Amino acid sequence: MDASDLPDPEGISPLAWRLLRVAAGYEQRAVEREIDDLMQAHLSMLESGSRSLSRARRKTLLELYGAELTAEQVRAIVDHF
Repeated sequence: MDASDLPDPEGISPLAWRLLRVAAGYEQRAVEREIDDLMQAHLSMLESGSRSLSRARRKTLLELYGAELTAEQVRAIVDHF
């Protein structure tokens, strides 16, 4: 999936973030290993809605998930959840 195909990270709900991660085949610890300085606790807070990551971090995260999913899959998750 091309970065230009990705939705705006600002409009993604906490539930959609969790579903994107799971659909892409990642556990929180695996994401932590893939992205420098991103801890499992950061993902937990993003996915629970208690705290957000910087726009740059959310974009990186979305690119990671988008590499494993089609544009249609990402859009369906973001639009419906």
